[in-house]
Amino acid sequence: MKRIAFAFTALTAVAVAIPVSGGFANAPAAYSAPDFDELRQENRDKSAVDFDTLRRANLDKGAVNFDELRRENLDKDAAADVLAAVDFDELRQENLDKGAVNFDELRRENLDKDAVA
Repeated sequence: MKRIAFAFTALTAVAVAIPVSGGFANAPAAYSAPDFDELRQENRDKSAVDFDTLRRANLDKGAVNFDELRRENLDKDAAADVLAAVDFDELRQENLDKGAVNFDELRRENLDKDAVA
């Protein structure tokens, strides 16, 4: 029992001494967070792929302009009109009438089986 008490006392002393002596606050620069802007610039200086330049070049070649397509699709209300026109309750009832699987009924049966067990 004395060993455990001594171990806890030593551990507490070490835990208190770390923040007091500077501890992790004085970590070397190697452990600090990387400067991503600096790394990005270094990669550009190394002749790494510059995606901004490639994108502009592809747009100039007449490649597909996804920004323009996106704007056109956002301007169209066709998708919203189609979804608004679909009556999902009616479709569900039609499927039930056709003899499709009635998941509500199966769920109730399974719940009843679990309640009995």
